[in-house]
Amino acid sequence: MEKHIGLFGGTFNPPHIGHLIIAQEALKQLKLDEVWWMPASNPPHKKKVEDVSDRHRIEMVKKTIGNNNQFSLSLLEFERSGPSYTIDTIRLLKEKFPNKEFTFIMGGDMVHSLGSWHQIDQLKDLVQFAGVGREGFPVDEHWERYNVKLVEIPNIGISSTFIRLRAKENGNIRYFVADDVWKYIKEHLLYG
Repeated sequence: MEKHIGLFGGTFNPPHIGHLIIAQEALKQLKLDEVWWMPASNPPHKKKVEDVSDRHRIEMVKKTIGNNNQFSLSLLEFERSGPSYTIDTIRLLKEKFPNKEFTFIMGGDMVHSLGSWHQIDQLKDLVQFAGVGREGFPVDEHWERYNVKLVEIPNIGISSTFIRLRAKENGNIRYFVADDVWKYIKEHLLYG
């Protein structure tokens, strides 16, 4: 039987409860079998914040997804060099897992940037996109043009940027991230 996998990419610097809610809601609303969390190694669309190592980001994702047997970590983006173009990742996944169907999960802000993605016309034929509504990025013609399915979540208003800034100011970030991630950030003095 063909498995339907959600691919959840991001810098996850740090991963937070908003990411968990997105992954869980996508899992249920899109009737996915699993969600593979894929930390970006060298994202072409985002300026990488250099304040934590890839190793720390990967460890935080592991701690975030914990023992949820429908969530797993994929390090595919780290197994190859150069920019992490989504089309290369999807082609590789389809080659490695020909019996799996993939849906790429992203925030509404990324839906609005799809037009600038590398080889987007070929990519949209290879993978289903799913977008999460985000304030300031309405569901509009971008969604229709790229056949993006909507995943509805409550407005959370938490971002990794917010968490990094608050941590830098010695503010409380507990409950914005999973408890094990909060402990990990404190133990390794990240973002402070």
